[in-house]
Amino acid sequence: MRAVVQRVVEASVAVAGETVGRIGPGLVVLLGVATGDDDAEAERLATRTARLRVFPDADGRFARSLLDTGGDVLVVPNFTLVADTGRGHRPSFTAAAEPALAQPLYRRYVERLGEAGVATVATGRFGAAMRVTLVADGPVTIVLDTAAPGGRGRGSVTLL
Repeated sequence: MRAVVQRVVEASVAVAGETVGRIGPGLVVLLGVATGDDDAEAERLATRTARLRVFPDADGRFARSLLDTGGDVLVVPNFTLVADTGRGHRPSFTAAAEPALAQPLYRRYVERLGEAGVATVATGRFGAAMRVTLVADGPVTIVLDTAAPGGRGRGSVTLL
């Protein structure tokens, strides 16, 4: 499972011109589910997202999480995050989980965010073509992996 997490001032997602999710200050999460992912990974990644300290304290240091700030989350399903771009010019999506596996894990991730204490969790629409609009804050963008394709290892964090 891979999540690209971006700190935002506000964000929304629309499907066919209709806004289906909107948040104020918080995080936008693009979530990719890979073959072999399971409920435990979805729960662990959601907990890490809720507790991720990417919001500044009074000294400007990354010391506060969504739980500390009361921030919102917009979770957008994005199978392209698990693309393999190692060969040629066309990405391969063979590592992406089939929708029958991916959708329940996406839902579990969203549910776990709420259980962890995130007050507002908005979502995109699984399997739909979406338009995501956001106002980045920082910008702060972090990649969280539970099982990184390409051998980066479990639980890696990448700052972009």
